[in-house]
Amino acid sequence: MLPNIPSPGKSSSALIALRQLRTQGVDFFFANGGTDFPPIAEAFAQAGREEVAVPRPMVIPHENLAVAMAHGVYMVSGRMQAVMLHVNVGSANAINALLDAGRDDTPVLLMAGRSPYSEHGHEGTRTRYIHWAQEMFDQAGMLREAVKWDYELHLPDQAAEAVARAAQVALSVPRGPVYLTLPRDVIARDVENGAPIAPLAPNPAPQPDAAGIETLARWIGEAKRPLIVTAAAGRTREGFEALDRFAAARGIPVTAFHPRFLNCATDNPWFAGFDPAPYLRETDLLIALDCDVPWVPAVQEPPAGAKIVHVGVDPAFTRYPMRTFRSDLAIAGEAAPVLGALEERLGSGSGPTRAAPGGKASEAEPGETISPEYLSRCIGEAIDADTIVVNEYPLRLEHCPRTRPGTYFGLSAAGGLGWGLPAALGAKLAAPDRLVVATLGDGAYIFANPTACHWVGEAHDLPVLTIVFNNSLYGAVRNSTKAMYGNGHAAEDGWRMLAELEPSPAFERLVEASGGKGYRVEDVEALPGVLAEAVRTVRGGRQALVNVICRY
Repeated sequence: MLPNIPSPGKSSSALIALRQLRTQGVDFFFANGGTDFPPIAEAFAQAGREEVAVPRPMVIPHENLAVAMAHGVYMVSGRMQAVMLHVNVGSANAINALLDAGRDDTPVLLMAGRSPYSEHGHEGTRTRYIHWAQEMFDQAGMLREAVKWDYELHLPDQAAEAVARAAQVALSVPRGPVYLTLPRDVIARDVENGAPIAPLAPNPAPQPDAAGIETLARWIGEAKRPLIVTAAAGRTREGFEALDRFAAARGIPVTAFHPRFLNCATDNPWFAGFDPAPYLRETDLLIALDCDVPWVPAVQEPPAGAKIVHVGVDPAFTRYPMRTFRSDLAIAGEAAPVLGALEERLGSGSGPTRAAPGGKASEAEPGETISPEYLSRCIGEAIDADTIVVNEYPLRLEHCPRTRPGTYFGLSAAGGLGWGLPAALGAKLAAPDRLVVATLGDGAYIFANPTACHWVGEAHDLPVLTIVFNNSLYGAVRNSTKAMYGNGHAAEDGWRMLAELEPSPAFERLVEASGGKGYRVEDVEALPGVLAEAVRTVRGGRQALVNVICRY
């Protein structure tokens, strides 16, 4: 049903754009504004007075936070959201989060103002000193590689069409962010009222090729040691359920390599953990299912005679400049339809003829200090099966069982830090009745602009539990240095060169500045009790943070 429109006459181009956003199914308008925003502010005020249906406006005091919140809403609800930022400088601040969304096939309709074209004589013309210095020859150029499409609105009466086109491209498979620039003196102009235009149908996911399915089914029947490696098959509930069922029915081990979603229940007997290496060296059929990096060639490769199959909506990952993994067969399609077609082709059969993989992770026991493995185990014991966990690096998922789809989300393959806590806030916005936990390294927490995040938690009533694995360093820097120079000079200080984050701030106090409850824990025995209390705090409607001193 199309939303209400203003009374006959004229409305600003800004109001027309907002009205079209709601028609596209956009629920939230995450805004971090500036001198380009007066027409938008006026349009929201008019919409409220005239009961015109528009997205809910939300002030978000950092651009990375705004885009990652939109990302978080989408990953839980499947509904694209809108963000609007301040001209070029605001757009620049958002590029990190845009890279995350782009590599994670996440649609975000990003808009930004632009310095007015006119220096005088027009509604919305330049009236501030900054309007000259903030103008660029090509504002979209700085983020063009992070988005699928960009456009600048030139005609005020084309606002609805521009929004509809932006949404169509963002939602076309593979999905991703788009960028629409809105000059102030264009969106300030009045245009004739009219009904919003119907959303434009996006390109759907490709249907799996029958010949490809036939070939893969035959190869599965012939294989003695097949292996599925995935990163994102669980992007949808249907994908999770299809993989969980297919692996058990066919007796094929599944490994989740750098997973960004929960792809298979961790208690499925055919789930083989998070490292494909033990199976990779012996496989004769490897199925890379929605997996951009199924192995690291410099470390290990499948046997020369193994057949390699890539499956996904873009199985060649054509947006990656260099990616040359062996490929004997590519099947374009989403996980659920492809696995469903394979099930149909293979028939019921007699069930697995192989033994389920062993070698599941042993239970993490408490030591003299808190280890990330034990902390992960304690988190798993403190939450329930329906809790949403948003992880930016440190959680050891093998020690924190997850069995239901949509209960685990990991950082995008782009690796732009500062995503976890903002995405958790977006997840809470999409699922207000569920417990949401953000597990972060201390570096990732700093990157998240925590003051802005905790302000949003209080201002918009989004109580999230933040758990910081605090080892006072950048783990990615240390681990990479250790891998390259295991016996080098950097080993003398434990590879902490350029990774050191001492002295560590009292993170637990930051959340208290925005009405939350902060905890600090160093004692192993105290950890379970502190986590249980923090969960109660959040379930009671108050955000909380646990700063866990975790030396590793």
